[in-house]
Amino acid sequence: MAKRPVRYVSSRRRKRSGLRPSSEHWLLLLGAVVAFAVVIGWLTDVPWPTETNAGNRKPRLTMAQARASNALVPIVAAKRRAATPFRFRGGPAARLQATDCLATVALYEAGDDRDAQRAVIQVVLNRVGAAGFPKTVCGVVYQGANRTTGCQFSFSCDGSRTRRPEHEGWEQARRAARRALSGYVYAPVGRATHYHTDWMVPYWRSSLVKVATVESHIFYQRR
Repeated sequence: MAKRPVRYVSSRRRKRSGLRPSSEHWLLLLGAVVAFAVVIGWLTDVPWPTETNAGNRKPRLTMAQARASNALVPIVAAKRRAATPFRFRGGPAARLQATDCLATVALYEAGDDRDAQRAVIQVVLNRVGAAGFPKTVCGVVYQGANRTTGCQFSFSCDGSRTRRPEHEGWEQARRAARRALSGYVYAPVGRATHYHTDWMVPYWRSSLVKVATVESHIFYQRR
């Protein structure tokens, strides 16, 4: 039987082959490089705070500061337009639903104050007849309640409506709602379509005309 020839490797060649990294070493090195690149890329995308950005933030007004700011805006009674009587044209079931919607917004937005409740109800009915708003009472009351961008009346998206109103102001609000749906007009706010409490300053204040104040609420109409 013939012997298989033996191959001899020089010591110099053995030394070179011993220095060559294995495929596993190359993979580990490549992974480390990729991980480092990812971390560097993430860090460069992070918006680091700067003095310019921090300086552009407007400080939030205190309640006293907001009231003082609102007091400087004059009431322009001469531009307050009279509202027209609202006549509900739906059936009994639809009228009952509209009554509940009006009473709910009046109670949650104005509390037990009778005049403030009437003023809020008047704003809702003014919106029904104004451009850019839903054409139903409940549509106006709950406009934006299911949007992430926010609601028109705060009670409809701050969790308040999960609590059923059960106190004396509820029946008072329902009576005011029934009267309004039958044509009663709360004249002091005219055709106001917006309002806010006097301890806040909304971004839209300067774009409207201040026409009335009722208790702690300030009312505006379009120019």
